[in-house]
Amino acid sequence: MCGLAGWVVFGRDGMPEADLAELKPMLESMACRGPDASASWTGPGTAVGHTRLAIVDQAGGRQPMVDQTASSGPGAVLVFTGEVYNHNELRRELTARGHRFRTRSDTEVVLAAVRQWGAGAAERLEGIFAFAVWDPRGRRLLLARDRLGVKPLFYALTPRGVRFGSEPKAVLAHPQAETILDLPGLRELILSSHPMVNSPGRTAFSGLGEVPPAHVVTIDAAGRATVRRYWSLTPRQHTDDLPDTIATVRDLLAQAVGGQAVTEVPSCTLLSGGLDSSAIAALARQTTRLPLTTVSLDLTAKTRPSARDAMRRDDDAPYIVLMAEALGSRHHHITPDSLRLADPALRSEVVRARDGLSLGDFDHSALLLFKAVRAHGKVALSGDGSDELFGGYRWFETEDAPPGGAPQAAFPWERVITRADLTQLLAPPLRAALGLDAHRAQLLAEARAELDHLPSAGAAERRLRTISHLSLTRFLPALLERTDRLSMSCGLEVRVPFLDHRLVEYVFNTPWPFKTHDGREKSLLRAACRGLVPDPVLDRRKSPYPVSRDPAYRQALTVQTRLLLDSDSPAVDLLDTAAVRDLLLDADTAHRFPREGLEFVLDLDVWLRTHRPTLNL
Repeated sequence: MCGLAGWVVFGRDGMPEADLAELKPMLESMACRGPDASASWTGPGTAVGHTRLAIVDQAGGRQPMVDQTASSGPGAVLVFTGEVYNHNELRRELTARGHRFRTRSDTEVVLAAVRQWGAGAAERLEGIFAFAVWDPRGRRLLLARDRLGVKPLFYALTPRGVRFGSEPKAVLAHPQAETILDLPGLRELILSSHPMVNSPGRTAFSGLGEVPPAHVVTIDAAGRATVRRYWSLTPRQHTDDLPDTIATVRDLLAQAVGGQAVTEVPSCTLLSGGLDSSAIAALARQTTRLPLTTVSLDLTAKTRPSARDAMRRDDDAPYIVLMAEALGSRHHHITPDSLRLADPALRSEVVRARDGLSLGDFDHSALLLFKAVRAHGKVALSGDGSDELFGGYRWFETEDAPPGGAPQAAFPWERVITRADLTQLLAPPLRAALGLDAHRAQLLAEARAELDHLPSAGAAERRLRTISHLSLTRFLPALLERTDRLSMSCGLEVRVPFLDHRLVEYVFNTPWPFKTHDGREKSLLRAACRGLVPDPVLDRRKSPYPVSRDPAYRQALTVQTRLLLDSDSPAVDLLDTAAVRDLLLDADTAHRFPREGLEFVLDLDVWLRTHRPTLNL
């Protein structure tokens, strides 16, 4: 996995060679994404750069990669991040079509695929990826992103050209870039973490867009951008019976894990003791002859019993031990304490990595986990995406039919994941101008409009299929963004077998009664893993990701917030300080811990100090 960045000035012949000094800070901002190498390519009015985390063909996969088959002058220039799992199959097909290869890398396959199919190359790739291809003769830039949006790609159109990069910080590091926070940006900043709603193509930074998942953006010599979707979740008739469906799910998941477990560097598997990560680990153990390394996180071990998380049905530790023993893995277990989770330096690290607000200790602990994993390998397999795909969240169980069939007015998870109304902490004039409720309603309407239904689908099937689509396209991307930024800040590549698009398409179109055929959540996955995962793990009820309930964590947050209000924090001018002090009074009681509000205030301070935006509110 890598980082890519570059910029293009539009125009014709006669432009000078690009100045690498303008590209250097863009690449340096993403050094963590590519600690193994950094390189660049320049042409008239163009600079393209790459930082590399070498996974496949470490000697031959260097980038930027230039098409050497051009008859005159440099051919297309490619920078690529991610993994293409079907690169061997594509190499054989492209070889039969006359292409010749000098390396074993998937990067060269992507370059040949673009040469063969142009903008249609993205839909031939299976994997997690983002890439940019510059055509110096036609002066055209092609940006593309994988189907589910596992790997990120951002761009900013300017009057003179375009800048692009794997992270917002890379695009904004260009010496001529401006960092501006306006009202639309503040809306996105808040929504991305509370209540975790992804807005495809939008960011918190004015003028900075994101290539949406499953899209290709083509920018021509006149600076015109064409955005095209090449894949979507489309309802199809499911004809398999339940036993065949169970067998197909297991086979597709095994294929996904088998393809993604292949690596030329040390790798690990994340293990929580739940069904999702245990299934991935068990299939990975079958795939590789090497000893399996597993890594887990536990917060409850450092928490006093009276402060345990009431949302959790049981502790992970016994199931982790059981699964690690069944796998025969080399297991590593981390148990960060609450004061470490509340460390302001860790919060700053998380916010800088994400270029956005954090999810508190949910993110802080994940970063510590990824750092521990990185000590044992460059690649990790994760169970991300399973709950969205198989219906593992509570909102699949508790979503009631709306009165009179009218659409629900909120995203499904908003009624399950209790979040404070963070706008109440903003200064009253800003709160009034923000219009967050109307904006969120617009996002929901846009999301619903993307999905069609089969004519034969009944009301219940349509409702649950809609919830599934919203979860996969608006909730999951927020989690994937979190995983990408936090893992790549450690130089770790996280792979997500549950999001193999063939498995996603198949399960998405499976009738909902199959997914709950035994009266429980994720029945289909549980049945597919029977005999693969020990029964106590297989039959365990879902337990949410752990968060700290230690009073020491609460105390640390309240002390930090009080200090912030009495400081020169740039956040103070945006906040209703009276409302924040009321929040602190609530935090002093034994009955309520308004963690989301306190985290928001502290994160906003870090975000503003980090990016120092010009405010246009």
